[in-house]
Amino acid sequence: MLAANLISYAVPPLRASDSGEKALNWMSDFHVRHLPIVEDRQLLGILSEDELLNFNAPEESILENEPILLHKSVEPGQHLFEVMKLIVDTNLTVVPVLDQEQNYLGLITLENLLRHFAETGAISHPGGMLLIRMPARDYSLAEIARLIEGENCKILSCFISSAPTDAHLELTLKLSRQDLKHVVATLERFGYEVESFYESEYLDDLRDRYEGLMRYLNM
Repeated sequence: MLAANLISYAVPPLRASDSGEKALNWMSDFHVRHLPIVEDRQLLGILSEDELLNFNAPEESILENEPILLHKSVEPGQHLFEVMKLIVDTNLTVVPVLDQEQNYLGLITLENLLRHFAETGAISHPGGMLLIRMPARDYSLAEIARLIEGENCKILSCFISSAPTDAHLELTLKLSRQDLKHVVATLERFGYEVESFYESEYLDDLRDRYEGLMRYLNM
């Protein structure tokens, strides 16, 4: 789950001497809205599509058009959650990866990051999902897992969400079984509030939506 594991070399960086037209064509070819500009392994910055469209002379070099570049990057040892946070905060479609000497190693694309989280989040695995809401002080994944495994079911993945001002949290679980009625009954018997659960039909639709998203990103 580190940035180093998702570095891609399929999308090449630009050079400052490349024309704006070339940069725009590359963004179209690789389905991204940003590209890094690199000279001698040093990241000069990230060029955005919006900035490109404002070029007065797109047939001339990027350097001659004097664009405003974004200066964002991650290190290979950073967790992918940090990469995702950077993408959310900045709306980037690619994130450059630099080593400790600030040498450019490659980049992480939004598409690859989404694909990774979808696969590791077990979206494509058969099974069901349920959502539990509880006071944060009562949260114990070990206890919840014990109850679920008592119904011959396993937790494939979990996700916790909560608002900063909310004393409650929501726990989303992907489980190995499609029929969750007995699991839900057991959890409710022990005082857990199961807000919703989704079985095979809903998850088939979710997988279809995910696959459609991946096809769209690859267009």
